Amino acid sequence: MTMTSGERVIELPEPALKGVVSFEEALAARRSVRDFADDRLTEKELSQLLWSAQGITRSWGGRTAPSAGALYPIELHIVLPEGLFRYVSRGHKLVRISDQNLFRSLAGAALGQECVQHAPAVIVITALYERTERKYGRRGERYVKMEVGHVAENILIQAISLGLGAVPIGAFYDDKVSRVLNLPEDHKPLYLIPVGRERK
Repeated sequence: MTMTSGERVIELPEPALKGVVSFEEALAARRSVRDFADDRLTEKELSQLLWSAQGITRSWGGRTAPSAGALYPIELHIVLPEGLFRYVSRGHKLVRISDQNLFRSLAGAALGQECVQHAPAVIVITALYERTERKYGRRGERYVKMEVGHVAENILIQAISLGLGAVPIGAFYDDKVSRVLNLPEDHKPLYLIPVGRERK
């Protein structure tokens, strides 16, 4: 992906609704990949990965991953060489938040894991618990944690169907990830998912 320094919004390509790898084949091939080649992801690959996680599939706003009460507390950020971006489901686009390369700092917040530092992209899944807890009270926390699992699995299976590898990372300091990404106070990081082509 190439963009000018002043460009803040990237309209992503339309996601494909049919692939060449069956769901069963993707499940059979899924495994955690931590060693990535240097190749950057294409805009089409980024589009497909982000759509699989939180893309809109219904005219009323329904998304690819189920959500209790259709409240959608999950937010996606993605760390790329060009900077930090937030995925916006409506309009299927990326909004640049920072033009800094944050891989090293993010890896430091994730206990120094090299796959976080050397992946061409790291998808960061965050949650706004309050969106769900407003309706469901204390049980909302459980529903949000279920939802992050749905979203993460969609990304992992989609990565396989694209010929990519990925690994879900839960070992990180929440407060440090929040500081590195300058997340709003109500955005709680739940998962880091480095993704790219496996190094051969």
